[in-house]
Amino acid sequence: MRKRYDKAFKAKVAIEALRGEKTLQELSTAYGVHPNMIAAWKKQLLETAEQIFEKVGKDKDAEAAERVQDELFKQTGHLQVENEFLKKSTDNCTGPSRSCRA
Repeated sequence: MRKRYDKAFKAKVAIEALRGEKTLQELSTAYGVHPNMIAAWKKQLLETAEQIFEKVGKDKDAEAAERVQDELFKQTGHLQVENEFLKKSTDNCTGPSRSCRA
């Protein structure tokens, strides 16, 4: 059966491997993980490190989109209230409108 490691453990071991204070063999002995696995985690960390900084830009874009959406919802609500008001005011002047005339 394969042993599974959580993200925090993988990150901790990969960061220690990046520091270079210990060899992969020393880390392997210390954590009970094969050196090839540590090398793979280190490589994965290096390849995906730039995504950490990209997320900041995405958050700002998401906030801007949310603000625009909120503004559109407000406008829609305002227009619905205005439409209902105009329907009522025309009914007061001309009588209730009938969609089906007999």
